[in-house]
Amino acid sequence: MVLEGYNLVEALYMTVITLGTVGFTEVRPLDDAGRMFTIVLILAGLVIFAYFITQISRYFLDGEFILHYKSYKMKKQIEGLKNHVIICGFGRNGREAARVLLKSNMHVVVIDQDESKLAEFAEEAHFYYIYGDATRDETLIDANITQASAILTTLPDDAQNVFVCLTAKELHQNIKIIARATHLSSVRKLKNAGATNAIMPDKIGGAHMAMLVSNPDIEEFIDIMATHSQDDFSIQEVMAGKRVNLGDINCWQKTGATVIGIKSSGNQYILNPDANVSVNPGDGVIIMGSKIQINASKQLFI
Repeated sequence: MVLEGYNLVEALYMTVITLGTVGFTEVRPLDDAGRMFTIVLILAGLVIFAYFITQISRYFLDGEFILHYKSYKMKKQIEGLKNHVIICGFGRNGREAARVLLKSNMHVVVIDQDESKLAEFAEEAHFYYIYGDATRDETLIDANITQASAILTTLPDDAQNVFVCLTAKELHQNIKIIARATHLSSVRKLKNAGATNAIMPDKIGGAHMAMLVSNPDIEEFIDIMATHSQDDFSIQEVMAGKRVNLGDINCWQKTGATVIGIKSSGNQYILNPDANVSVNPGDGVIIMGSKIQINASKQLFI
């Protein structure tokens, strides 16, 4: 319009047939300035077209499309989870926690900012994962925290773990929070922030090493019970739905499972309860046996 004095329709028509490489007759013969402008227009169009073709090809050929599709598919699957466990941080503690939970056939969603930590292990162990900052509300919401039963925060920085506890409690008041503590002074802060339990891995590791010296066989047996849950052996907690007397239901003779402890609704523990102990609604009954035996014993307490 500026160089040749075309009106809007004529200029638009010439631009479309030039960029579209259709090659119809010019509206009016072009002078030298018009021809130079047309050359620039054609070259610019080819460069832009080639750039977009390159970007689209790279998106599909470099695997970006597959990664985005997998991420979208996993996000939809996480949205449908219930009573799953969220693990924040995939270092040594987070990885071991995920391994034990997966062995117990629980759904696990791992949050970490380092993709290299997650990708390879996720393909092998088949768990859900999210790349992101666990201290942010959006990341925990993407992990479907409102439907989760528990969250484990194993980040290396105590301040970050405190922040995760605060954020998790704000989004889900009744969620169980297990937090890692590096310093003893952080235990109280984590519990004040909403953590149900604060664990110091170094302290537990030292005590475990000492027990292996003083009581090696007992410690090894406890370790097997705690971490090697299989079909033929498992320890689970069953929530009682009615008042029953242990002697009346006779759990061991009827199912083969053994009641090794009771956690009352007031968080009081009774270890190795005798037959005279009664279980009230809301109490947690800790049962040891095979999965079949435990499933059968659940019916006695519900």
